[in-house]
Amino acid sequence: MSKKGEEGKEKERAFLENGSKVLAKLIVSCNGKPIPIWSFTVQQLHQATNNYHNHLGTYWFKGSLEGRLVLVKRFLDSKFLADFVINDLVISAQMSAHANVLKLMGCCLETTSPILVYEFAANGLLADQIYSSHVIERQHQLMAWERKLKIARQIAYAISYLHIGFSRPVIHMAIDMESILLDENDVPKLSNFLVSVSIPEGETEVEATGDFWSSKFKTPEIEATGKATEKTDVYHFSEFLLELLTGEELYIDKDSSLKAYIHNHAQGRCISKIMDPTILAEQQLQAVLDLTLRCTEEDPQRRATMVDVTKELRRIERFVPYD
Repeated sequence: MSKKGEEGKEKERAFLENGSKVLAKLIVSCNGKPIPIWSFTVQQLHQATNNYHNHLGTYWFKGSLEGRLVLVKRFLDSKFLADFVINDLVISAQMSAHANVLKLMGCCLETTSPILVYEFAANGLLADQIYSSHVIERQHQLMAWERKLKIARQIAYAISYLHIGFSRPVIHMAIDMESILLDENDVPKLSNFLVSVSIPEGETEVEATGDFWSSKFKTPEIEATGKATEKTDVYHFSEFLLELLTGEELYIDKDSSLKAYIHNHAQGRCISKIMDPTILAEQQLQAVLDLTLRCTEEDPQRRATMVDVTKELRRIERFVPYD
């Protein structure tokens, strides 16, 4: 058989294997409701991305399909990653209608690890506009306090929907700067559902296979039991929130807890990074820091829910003091 013929057979095998897995997951996750997803070929995506020369991040590429800008998400073509990417595809499809989730347009199933195609996010990765080192490198301006607060609230809203919008709550498990992109209007879009997991019906926790992905501090319940709940996302969100405020990656101390980090390091760093020196901004900042402490309780039962976090961030934005 010629090389071209072998490549064709391999594409067909991958398409059938991936397609059956995607269909099975969609049927279970979406109660049999159809979700429209475009199917693209390997050749189409090579042409769309100029052979993947338009690199925007670790696995993001800029492309153009039929005159429309898109983001193409491509990983190493490995068997190990295939199931994670299919998980990402299925949950992205379920969440695509949410205003603060990156909309999945389609996929290519002809490779061992599927390639995913999303709406374009003109302002790129949030990390590039938040981390001080990235901002200097890319000659961006530091992000204003009000804008940071709005992004925090909108991402909290998207995670809340993961927890309450489905018959089985979905835990994101990888909330970080690399999982969020910004569109042309600076609306944040949550992505990266590679290691997200649904809690089985009738259960309150699930095996935490993906905690290695993003958490810089060990999540207490996972370290103790190996299990995750929706409150695991709350803990991860507090890490994201601190990095959003300070513009710096958290300093990881293996012998310290996240709560201790907040007390010992975060407040001073946050205050030094706030560009608006008004009393209102200082009061809002203190309220957000108090919220992060509620999100980092050792006992998950004592942590705020993501719905509570979203409501509190909205209150802080409007600054309506408690009675």
